[in-house]
Amino acid sequence: MAILERNDKNSVAYILLNSPDTLNSLSDEMLAALTSEFENLKNEPQIRAVVLSGAGKAFCAGHNLKEMTKGRNAEDGGKAYFLDLFNRCAKMMMLIQNLPQPVIAKVHGIATAAGCQLVATCDLAVAEESTKFGVNGVNIGLFCSTPMVALSRNIPRKQAFEMLTTGEFITADQAKILGLVNKVARIENFEAQTEELAEKIASKLGAAVKIGKEAFYKQLEMPIVQAYEYTGQVMAENMMLRQTEKGIDAFLNKLEPAWEQD
Repeated sequence: MAILERNDKNSVAYILLNSPDTLNSLSDEMLAALTSEFENLKNEPQIRAVVLSGAGKAFCAGHNLKEMTKGRNAEDGGKAYFLDLFNRCAKMMMLIQNLPQPVIAKVHGIATAAGCQLVATCDLAVAEESTKFGVNGVNIGLFCSTPMVALSRNIPRKQAFEMLTTGEFITADQAKILGLVNKVARIENFEAQTEELAEKIASKLGAAVKIGKEAFYKQLEMPIVQAYEYTGQVMAENMMLRQTEKGIDAFLNKLEPAWEQD
């Protein structure tokens, strides 16, 4: 059984974390599989949206603690292993942000610690209404410092700090209010709502979405004057696309644009 499964449909890649016995934990094998898949997607312009989900009872329970404890057997107590592990995890998370395609987390059950980080890292998220989210490492004496990076860039800082220091879960509805997820769906509508969002994004001009996603994250880190200068250049570049010209012409003539996707 493959630890990661992928099925493509209508220009959307559906990727399934397939380790239900470990609640889809981010083991060494899972991190390697996700990293490889995202590296491949960078070079697949025919895919215009990605949906990430988990098999079994949970989306993702974070790092594999049983596997991590084995690292302590090294002469340095595991420090080199742990540094390497968290660096590999960060690399995988950053690949999501750097993909040209928007990535949607389809979340159910629980998303905890690095699993919650994975949701926060994805560009969008749809949660089944009974889902719980947490950064619970503090409960076992391990502050969720790396998950904090993505979480604190998604939700207000006081709420993020409360989650990190109390180790308490929040509900799907609370996650939506705070901005961690875009939509909350009833179980019977979960699949359809996620697919609808993915296909709506996939119907747009892929080149424009690619340009826009890259600019979205870059401008967030800039002072406002620099951000306007940068995004002005980005929009000028976007205007040079032949397909954008066709899209504007279609709009002016009250027609739906017929994209010739890459």
